[in-house]
Amino acid sequence: MRIASLVPSATEMLFALGLGEDVVGVTHECDFPAEAAERSPHLTRTVIPEGLSAAGIDRAVRERTERGEPLYELDAELLRELEPDLIVTQAVCAVCAVSVDDVRAVADELAGQPRVLSLDPSTLGEVLAGAQELAQAAGAPEAGERLRAEAAARIDRVTIAVAGTERPRVAALEWLDPVFVGGHWVPQMIELAGGEDLLGMPGERSRTTEPEEIAATAPQVAVAMPCGYDAERSAVEVREHAGVLARIGAERVVAVDASSYFSRPGPRLVDGVELLGHLLHPDRVEAPPPGRFSAVELGTALAG
Repeated sequence: MRIASLVPSATEMLFALGLGEDVVGVTHECDFPAEAAERSPHLTRTVIPEGLSAAGIDRAVRERTERGEPLYELDAELLRELEPDLIVTQAVCAVCAVSVDDVRAVADELAGQPRVLSLDPSTLGEVLAGAQELAQAAGAPEAGERLRAEAAARIDRVTIAVAGTERPRVAALEWLDPVFVGGHWVPQMIELAGGEDLLGMPGERSRTTEPEEIAATAPQVAVAMPCGYDAERSAVEVREHAGVLARIGAERVVAVDASSYFSRPGPRLVDGVELLGHLLHPDRVEAPPPGRFSAVELGTALAG
């Protein structure tokens, strides 16, 4: 089967399912695993300029969406040349991938009439169910069942390890200028990891808020997970917005690799649960490999 993946999380799933050899095209953002990062051709590109600040990115996204303009462009001619049997996309986030309507319009014009599968999870359970749906569509249902079972077993190990412990209050920050609190699967991940999220609602979209609303919940841990950023870039964002974090008043601030373990609804969300488990209960859950998070001292950042 020839598969075109138009969203990084789907690309990760396809490789996790052992279907990487079937992938004939990916997006410009597909960077995991290494084989996917090296895979060409790229079927998409972003229209948002590079080098913008957090506020600048937010402003550019809002302006284009208010005008009804896309944030990504699809190379329809290249997609036609690849002759895919299956095109995988998503509609859960308008700022994360090519418009699903645009994808369907192009697919309708292709000679082979490929199937378009849109994976649109809003909870962790739906992410894992989507893996099974993708495996079924690609003709490998057993791989989907295996991936889901392995993910469930890893999550169970975390929940068992943190059972009966005190639950720290957590503020999940999906963006810092303006401030967004995490939604969709993030509140559920925090709960599974033994924390309490008083701001986000499982399955609901992330939302903007003010630092004072977050401070009112007296968070013990603020987890900075700016959408699409790795741990190093997240830590930079925390330092640049140290004043905002200070107003939130959390006892600890941790910057994490959001792109890998929180932003994308793929198999590595399970790694995210394990990461949170260690951050909240380091005596109960083993530390993840280096590079996945960074504790940030706000006092030093403010002084700088």
